[in-house]
Amino acid sequence: MSVEKEVQLEIAHVLFIDIVGYSKLSVNDQHAAVEELNQIVRAAEQFQRAEAARRLLKIPTGDGMVLVFYTSPEAPAQCAVEVSRALKEHPRLHLRMGIHSGPVSGVVDVTERANLAGAGINIAKRVMDCGDASHILLSKHVAEDLEEYEKWRPLLHDLGTCEVKHGMQVAIVNLWSDDVGNRQLPQKFQALRKQRARVRWAEVAAALLLLAGIAVAFVLISKKSARSTSVIPEKSIAVLPFENRSEDKANAYFADGIQDEILTLLSKIADLKVISRTSTQSYQGKPRNLSEIAKQLGVANILEGSVQKTTDQVRVNVQLINAQTGSHLGRHLRPQVD
Repeated sequence: MSVEKEVQLEIAHVLFIDIVGYSKLSVNDQHAAVEELNQIVRAAEQFQRAEAARRLLKIPTGDGMVLVFYTSPEAPAQCAVEVSRALKEHPRLHLRMGIHSGPVSGVVDVTERANLAGAGINIAKRVMDCGDASHILLSKHVAEDLEEYEKWRPLLHDLGTCEVKHGMQVAIVNLWSDDVGNRQLPQKFQALRKQRARVRWAEVAAALLLLAGIAVAFVLISKKSARSTSVIPEKSIAVLPFENRSEDKANAYFADGIQDEILTLLSKIADLKVISRTSTQSYQGKPRNLSEIAKQLGVANILEGSVQKTTDQVRVNVQLINAQTGSHLGRHLRPQVD
């Protein structure tokens, strides 16, 4: 591409490429890795087309390069796909790539080489920094452009947002298929999910504490509507196994955990008779006559419920029932944790 004395601000489509682990290599190995990368990129058809049309700028970064296309958002994505496929013949070279479309500008330096700056390049680098070896990550902006073309849609996998430099949140999409890119969740996103999971569990625990508090309050203040010779203590409760309503039946352990947590909280209340989990397990997955179950277990109150767990949400639905009167407290109470 012919370059004037000043490069005006314009929209470009940027592919940022980085050699993973470059700083750990010896000087000789660093030079060899850069040369190997150059050969792979030069052989890419999309690179050759853009260069022949003089619609491409190449900027070395020491441990990689920036390719600035002035054609379409497809150009850097197609080039990244071609490079990714070529890497199968170069198993020792590990790359990560980031793509963004945005404004760039710059000047020609004293060596008559074009140096560019601007949001287009900065964000492409930050997108790339969210990935690991073999990842091809796109900004959401680029992914939305590519979604207009049917061939790209199966390759685009939304990851959500990633916190980058200066606390900036960038929406990221992972580009991969069976023979291109890296389908694994980047480490930064794994760490973020673990952090969110910890917060989510804390909120679930708070919701369970609320449920247990309601149950205890009901049991302690409830009065018999009529005195009887029953030997069933008023301050008594059984927590039945929670129903797992998650699509993934493997999440049954989560429903069991909710029941265990409530039992643990209730067992700490003095003068409250709490039936053990072992005694209630026989009622799991069976039609329930709560009045009859209460008689069999020797309790005045029953707590039952269900749990629905998805990737980012937990819904706990409970019913607290006085088995003697059939009255409910907290029916369809739903602590929902997002």
